[in-house]
Amino acid sequence: MVRPGGFMGNTPILKIYKKLLLEYGRQGWWPLASRGGYHPGDYRKPETREECFEIILGAVLTQNTTWKNASSALESLLLSVDTPEKLLRLEVSEISKLIRKSGYHNQKAVKIKEVTSFLLKNDYLGDDLEKTPLRNELLAIWGIGPETADSILLYAYSFPSFVVDAYTKRIFSRIGLIDFSSEYGEIQKTFQENLSRKDEIYNEYHALIVRHAKTLCSKKKPECGKCFLKTECRYPAGDHSDQPPEKNTPAIRSDSSGGNTKNV
Repeated sequence: MVRPGGFMGNTPILKIYKKLLLEYGRQGWWPLASRGGYHPGDYRKPETREECFEIILGAVLTQNTTWKNASSALESLLLSVDTPEKLLRLEVSEISKLIRKSGYHNQKAVKIKEVTSFLLKNDYLGDDLEKTPLRNELLAIWGIGPETADSILLYAYSFPSFVVDAYTKRIFSRIGLIDFSSEYGEIQKTFQENLSRKDEIYNEYHALIVRHAKTLCSKKKPECGKCFLKTECRYPAGDHSDQPPEKNTPAIRSDSSGGNTKNV
């Protein structure tokens, strides 16, 4: 369960965000071809349905793989189908071949077609992008779990829904603000109750968490001596009682319901 208390005013959650931002700067997520990849400080909502669709495809393709592999598969896919309508005209087997580099390509091809069909049918990919899907609607699509759904909402539609990933669990259970066994919804609630409900803050915080996990707070050999958060963290002191060993899975993992921790 989430550790109670201590979250009012200048909360520990907010304090850590400020320290991460000071150390690493703005990250510029989600990378978009039309904006030259990463775009630090540019929090504009996707301005075209093509940008929105690119983010949605990336959110599915990055499940259980590195962003390098996902982006390569995404580039291959978009070279063949630059609109959601064209994608739906392809067979699943054709999509699978185009996204082979992303891994689990047969499953992801089905997921991509399912989510595209749903979004088009419900006018969530209109030219004006005025409509935003509901979280529960996305979760009802096969292969779309909480992390993928929140990534789509936050990055494709600029809707403030905090994205929780394996890195979030690792860092904040080590710091001592959550238990490692906390459920996705509990962790998300903790962040959303202690941050201003703004998509640009959720966007930046999620990206900074990934950056810190990859830079200093690694799974097996965290560099605690170099960490600028060590005064906030109980992990260097050796108190690991609430954090069981992480399973021997890839660093980029997918939950069974279609979550994704991307290695961007």
